[in-house]
Amino acid sequence: MKQLTKAEEDIMHILWRLKKANVKAIMEEFPAPKPAYNTVSTIVRILENKGFVDYKKEGKGHIYFPLLKQQDYSNQSINNLVDNYFQGSFKSMVSFFVKKNDISLKELESVLKEINKKE
Repeated sequence: MKQLTKAEEDIMHILWRLKKANVKAIMEEFPAPKPAYNTVSTIVRILENKGFVDYKKEGKGHIYFPLLKQQDYSNQSINNLVDNYFQGSFKSMVSFFVKKNDISLKELESVLKEINKKE
């Protein structure tokens, strides 16, 4: 799966939340200062070319919708993070975040409970 740029990811998060939208509706979701219409339109077309979104024609415009579920992209992104920065070791990743983010014992216990639920 191809990785998204920050701008592409921002638009995908909006489309995942809205389910479907035209370029104007996507623009309205951005905080000020809002990007230009042409910028958003170009990024949406890039996402279409990458296979992340598709559209249906509605009147003179297009209504875009995601082809990829957010959870699937999140899973792939996490796996890429683990592979590229932690030599494929989830243990190394968790250890890194525990050390760098000063996670409390209570938070760590909560994570362990979640992991145990999966087993």
